[in-house]
Amino acid sequence: MEADGFVRRRRMSAETPGGEAAVAGASAGAEIRWLGSRFWGVSEGIVGTLSPRIGGEAEVTTAQLYSPLEVSEIAEPDYEELPQGASTSTYMLAGAVAGIMEHCLMYPIDCVKTRMQSLQPEPAARYRNVMDALWRIVRTEGIWRPIRGLNATALGAGPAHALYFACYEKLKKTLSDVIHPGANSHLANGTAGCVATLLHDAVMNPAEVVKQRMQMYNSPYRGVLDCVRCVWQREGAGAFYRSYTTQLTMNVPFQALHFITYEYLQELLNPHRHYNPSSHMVSGALAGAIAAAATTPLDVCKTLLNTQESLALHSVSQSGGHISGLAHAFRTVYRLGGLPAYFKGVQARVIYQMPSTAISWSVYEFFKYVITKHQHERRRNQKDGEK
Repeated sequence: MEADGFVRRRRMSAETPGGEAAVAGASAGAEIRWLGSRFWGVSEGIVGTLSPRIGGEAEVTTAQLYSPLEVSEIAEPDYEELPQGASTSTYMLAGAVAGIMEHCLMYPIDCVKTRMQSLQPEPAARYRNVMDALWRIVRTEGIWRPIRGLNATALGAGPAHALYFACYEKLKKTLSDVIHPGANSHLANGTAGCVATLLHDAVMNPAEVVKQRMQMYNSPYRGVLDCVRCVWQREGAGAFYRSYTTQLTMNVPFQALHFITYEYLQELLNPHRHYNPSSHMVSGALAGAIAAAATTPLDVCKTLLNTQESLALHSVSQSGGHISGLAHAFRTVYRLGGLPAYFKGVQARVIYQMPSTAISWSVYEFFKYVITKHQHERRRNQKDGEK
């Protein structure tokens, strides 16, 4: 009877927020094992130590060993409660890993996107579509050519995404508590995403300049350090931030759309906010695709400012000078290709952003859950040791 009464009390508590430990634990534990074995090679034993208990039988056994008060003290919160107690270092570490994986895995498509946005490409660098571009780059320039400049991107992506996710999580919670206490606020999500973009782009912009110059057809640079040295000597330090305002002009609306769409889709696909890899992946992919398509014109201008494409400069009689500023870039793009030029490379951009944001959100949510779960269990073990 005591066990039955305890189970009834546990069922009643499960109806309150943060009380779905058994259901959420079963789902989260199984999916963490699946992700670990598929992507990171984490053994069942290791991941099992980070997962909640699975099954109802363990709950009844617990009722026989502990009083209801003791069980409520050590009961594990569900996934949505865990991040609320996560430290800033957890957000930064999970964000850094997500950013590096996102950019590294999708780098060949990013290389194709940069080339397809060229306004005046060489005859040998005119491609029909993404697959045609990849095939011709590998066949004519070597198998390693699509990942040239990857090290610069990885160096920038780690710290940039660490600041990005940490700022977003902290500011989202602060603004949500003010705007719509106890509930999700799209205004808070969008505003937090915009502010996080300021930090992200400040770190990432120099890496973007080096990356895109290394990606261009017939790039004259031997390597990343050679590119940095040449740009610094010929164009000055300002060249690394020439496209910063354009980058912000593009990324602020991009990230606002991205985060609002992601959080909205999470409300539809994952209303209880449990750890659900499929919902994170689908929401991230759709949010990235919508935001990418809408901001392609700004991305074309950013690419022109970063690369200072030589044929484009000659075509508009800018030899010896530079294209500077968003307004100048917009005029140059229109003069060279009209309205269709603003959507050059839109296919490659959407194809790049869909899996890119899906990877980013999936990896981020996974590592955020695992790290926070580990910290929670360590605190619980310390509390048990003190008793």
